[in-house]
Amino acid sequence: MSVVQARYVQRAIEERFGRLIDLSDIPRRSEHEQALRSRGLAALAVQIEHPCSDLVATQAVFDGQDDRGLDAIAVENRQAQPRITLIQAKWSDKAKAGFGEAEVHKMIRGLDLLIELEFDRFNRRFQRHVRAVEQAFEGRAPRITLALALMRTEPLNDDIRELLESSIAQYNKVEEMVDYKVLDLRDFHRAILGDAAAPKIAATLRLEGFGQETSPYRAMYGTMTVPDIADLYDEHRRGLFARNIRDALDVSDVNPKIRATLLEQPEHFWYFSNGITMLCDSIRPAGRAPVPGGVGEFLVSGASVVNGAQTVSAIYEAHKAMPDVAQQGRVMVRLISLEDCPPEFGDLVTTNTNTQNPIEDRDFKSLDPRQVQLRDDFALQLSLSYVIKRGEPVPNLEHGCSITEAAEALAAAHPNAEFAALAKRDPNALWDDGVYSEIFGLTPNAQRVWRCVLLARRVRARLDALRDELMSRASAMAGYGDLLVTHVVFRLLDTKSIEDPGTDWDARLDQVPGLVKDALSWSLFAIDAEYGKSSHIIAAVRNTERIERVARAAIRGMRDGDTTPELRSDYQMSGEARPGRQVDAVRTLVDAERIPDGTRLEFRPFTRPERRDMTDWLAAEPARSLAVWRNSTRDQLQWQADGQWYSPSGLVRRMRNLASGVDQNVQGTLNWYVPEQGSLRDLAEEVRAEQTVADLFEPEPTPEQ
Repeated sequence: MSVVQARYVQRAIEERFGRLIDLSDIPRRSEHEQALRSRGLAALAVQIEHPCSDLVATQAVFDGQDDRGLDAIAVENRQAQPRITLIQAKWSDKAKAGFGEAEVHKMIRGLDLLIELEFDRFNRRFQRHVRAVEQAFEGRAPRITLALALMRTEPLNDDIRELLESSIAQYNKVEEMVDYKVLDLRDFHRAILGDAAAPKIAATLRLEGFGQETSPYRAMYGTMTVPDIADLYDEHRRGLFARNIRDALDVSDVNPKIRATLLEQPEHFWYFSNGITMLCDSIRPAGRAPVPGGVGEFLVSGASVVNGAQTVSAIYEAHKAMPDVAQQGRVMVRLISLEDCPPEFGDLVTTNTNTQNPIEDRDFKSLDPRQVQLRDDFALQLSLSYVIKRGEPVPNLEHGCSITEAAEALAAAHPNAEFAALAKRDPNALWDDGVYSEIFGLTPNAQRVWRCVLLARRVRARLDALRDELMSRASAMAGYGDLLVTHVVFRLLDTKSIEDPGTDWDARLDQVPGLVKDALSWSLFAIDAEYGKSSHIIAAVRNTERIERVARAAIRGMRDGDTTPELRSDYQMSGEARPGRQVDAVRTLVDAERIPDGTRLEFRPFTRPERRDMTDWLAAEPARSLAVWRNSTRDQLQWQADGQWYSPSGLVRRMRNLASGVDQNVQGTLNWYVPEQGSLRDLAEEVRAEQTVADLFEPEPTPEQ
C-alpha cells in the first residue's frame, strides 16, 4: 500500500513542481526524474513547515553540489523568535528511503557552517536566502529545526536517532536552539490531500457554566477540566490541530510558563490562561438540551483547535507529569460551529485569533513608576523621548530611545558580563523581576541610561564597519559579539562620572572605535584559546559562564597594555586582497592546469557589502552567477551573462559595478568556486602545498649532475 501512496505523492510533485524545480545543474536527462522527485519532496517539506506558494517552495530548494548536506531552507523572521527550518530530503519509489550516519554528519557540518556565517561555502542557489538568515541571527538566537523529509514509513534506526540527538545536544548547552523532526510518507500524503486528509474528529465535550451565542453564528463557551482536555489530546494528538496555522505538538513548543502555572498554581490556571478556541463542523447536545449556566454535554464533529494549541499541549504534559496536581486546573473553551457560516469564516477565525498581539512581560514594566520617572527625566533633563509602551512610535536615533534598547544597553554595561549574555540569548529575560531590577537599579538615572545607549550604538556602528572586512569566525564575532564587546569597552572607559551632566561624554565616545577593534581581537583570541578554534562563537557570547571568562581575559589583556593579538590571516580580508597575490593565485592555477578547460564556476558573494549589493541582482538572472574557465595567461573566465572573457577579479569588479554602481578593487579569487572543490584561492593554496611537499621530497642532485 505504501508504494501506491508514494506513487500518488510522486504524481502530485511532478504536477505542482515539475516546471518550477531547477534541474539545470544536472547534465544527464536520465537523472532528471529522480532529482525532480527528491527536490520536489524537499519543496513539499518546506510547505508543510512554512506554508507558502509552489514557486516560493521551489526557490527554497538548493539541493546539488555544495549543498553541505542540506537540500532546502525556510526562514521566518518572527518578532518573538526567528525560526529556521533546514531540510534534507530522501526519495524512494518503494517508500524505503535510507538515512544513515553519513547523512547525519553532513547535516551537522552544514549547520555548523550556517551558524558560523560561512555562507560562501554553500552553492549559488542558497545565496538568495543569506540575508534572511543573517537577519535571523542578529537578535535573539533563532529556533532551528532539522527536518528529515524521508519517503519511508519505518521509524529511524535507534542508532541513527541517538547519533542525531547527541549531535544536536552540543547546540543546546546554553538554550534549546536546535531540534529535529522526521516527515515521512504519512505526512507527505496528508499534505498532498490537504483538507481532505485532515481527520474528522468526533468527541463529546463537557462544558461547565456554559453559555452560547446564536447570532450571527452559533457558538458555545464554558469551562473544561484539565483531565478532559488531556484525554482529548491523548486520543487525537496531531489531528486535533488540523486547522491550526502551526502544529504545536513538538515538546519544544510547549510553553514552560503555561505548564508551570498549572503545576504550581492549578487553582489560578483558569484566570491566567487565554483559553482554547475550537472550530467544529457541527455541535449537537448530547441528550436533552442543557440549561445555560449549568453543565452541558455536546457532540462535536470535525473539531479542531485553532487557538490555544500550546495550552492544550502544556495541559497534556503537565497532567502526564503530575496528574494529582494538574487535575485541579480548569480552562475556558469556545466552540464555534461552522454549519451556517460563510465558507471563508473558519479561516478568518483561525487567522485573527492567532495574530492578536499577546501581552509580554515588558508591557508590565511600562507601568513601573521607575520607567514613568525615566520618561519624564528624559524629556525634562535631556529634551529626548523615552518610549516605554509597545506600539508607540520609536523616536529617531538622535531624538531618544525605547525601553527595550535601554535595557539591552544597561545589560551590556553591567559589571557582570552574564547580563550581556542573557540579553543576547533571550531579550525577554531582561524583564524578569530580578534581572530587571539589577540592570535598571532602584533609581534609574536618565544620564546613565542615555549614555549607555549611545555607547552601545557607537560600538555596533564600529563593529558593522569592521565586519565588512572580516571573514569566518571574526565576522561571526563582530555580528554575534556586539554586547560582549560593548561590555569590555564600557569597563575600559572612565565611567565614574557617567551620571554627571557636566561630563564630556562625546570625548569618551571618541575613544570607542580604537577600543572596539582591540576588544574584538582580544575576545576572539580568548575564545579560540579557551574553547578551541572550532567552538561556536554564538555559544561563547550567550553562555553566562563562558562570556564572563572571555570578558575577563579581554579586559585583563587590554588593561595590562599587552600587545593586541593579530587576527589570523583567514579571519580578515588581507594578503589575497593585494593585486599581486590575486595574480599569483591565478597564475599558479593556470601553470599547474589545476582546473580543466571548460569547467563551470559559480560566483558566490563573499563579503557583507557584496551580499547586500548583489544578491537580488544575481537572483534576477541565474547566468550572472556562472562562468566557464580556460587556462590562459589572461582573461580566464567567460561570463555566461554576456559571453565575454575576463580575469576573475576583473569580472567581479564589473559585476559589482553593474549591480550597484560600486567600482573598486575586489578579490575575485575568493568569489569564484569550482563546485565541490573550493574557491580559486582554496585551489591555488592546494597547488602550492602540493608543490612544497614535492620540493621537500625531491632527491638532491649527485655531484656528477
